Amino acid sequence: MKFELALPLLGFENVKEVTLEKVDDIFMKMQAVEDKYLSFTLIDPFVLRDYDFEVPTSVQETLEVDEQSNILTLNIVLIQNPIEDSVVNFIGPIIFNTDNKKAAQIILSDDSKYGIAEKISSFLQK
Repeated sequence: MKFELALPLLGFENVKEVTLEKVDDIFMKMQAVEDKYLSFTLIDPFVLRDYDFEVPTSVQETLEVDEQSNILTLNIVLIQNPIEDSVVNFIGPIIFNTDNKKAAQIILSDDSKYGIAEKISSFLQK
């Protein structure tokens, strides 16, 4: 699926379009259309933890989101070996409106209960 970035990715403001490809039930790959060497591994945060936040009204308007919209929320993950050492950025979720193919990254406030680099291992049952 191809998405227009209605708001830029932090640090990658030149990326305007991305493709989203399912890797498995947990991971997806987001590839910049303009740069074949720029890609991100994304994770479904809901498989790891309870995860809730408010999408700012301005972002909802930009993405043309309403209560009927099909929304996909994913987070960037930095893959490590072993996989349990991988870290997830929970304060910068990417919101995808799968109805109109628009996406945007939002940055949660510093006082949110989420971190910028939380290890996957901290969410696995021991």
